[in-house]
Amino acid sequence: MTGLHNGRDVFEYALLKVVPRVERGEMINAGVVVYCRARGFVEARTYLDEARLLALDPTVDVAGVRAALGAVEGICAGGERAGQAAGDGAGRRFRWLIAPRSTIVQPGPVHTGLTADPTAEAERLVELLVR
Repeated sequence: MTGLHNGRDVFEYALLKVVPRVERGEMINAGVVVYCRARGFVEARTYLDEARLLALDPTVDVAGVRAALGAVEGICAGGERAGQAAGDGAGRRFRWLIAPRSTIVQPGPVHTGLTADPTAEAERLVELLVR
């Protein structure tokens, strides 16, 4: 499929949101998950602004949030860090990560685009939407 779009491939991404108190509906963006089927690529980039998070909820478990974000990165990385998902392909890991859940770290809706470099796209998106 590469080349159909001038060397660019379709990719999908979802924001990772931290919702410290679900009942209040307040959140901060804390990362992105990028998936490119044509390249078998899935990667998460995270950044946690602790001051913003603590402003929403001074009692939030910051270490727990960091651990949850690290787990997302690990699942994307594959191998030992992916735990039970280690044997799953990139697409299956992405779909599992973007499934709605009611935990403190939640995926947002999936968006699509075209990219020639999914790694650079992940960095661009985290800079644009998270930092």
